[in-house]
Amino acid sequence: MLTPQPVAQTPSKSLINLRVTRRDRDLIDRAADALGKNRTEFMLEATRRAAEDALLDRSLFRLDPERFNAFQAALDAPAKPSEALRKLMATKAPWEG
Repeated sequence: MLTPQPVAQTPSKSLINLRVTRRDRDLIDRAADALGKNRTEFMLEATRRAAEDALLDRSLFRLDPERFNAFQAALDAPAKPSEALRKLMATKAPWEG
């Protein structure tokens, strides 16, 4: 008789179990495969992105009218190009060869 062995986990990782329909699992697997990822990689990436979006959508900061006008003026002002930006803009994209 085999004795179950404890699952070794690194302290920095946790296990999350999900129950999904076969249809959902198959959809996730097809999408992961299309991106060259496994199910775990795909689900973790998608979930992380959704979590970040959910938190960013709820970020709120308040400014008094004077500071808001200054903030808005800074956003509307043209960017001042730095040497790093000039260099970046002069560099060809990897797909341009």
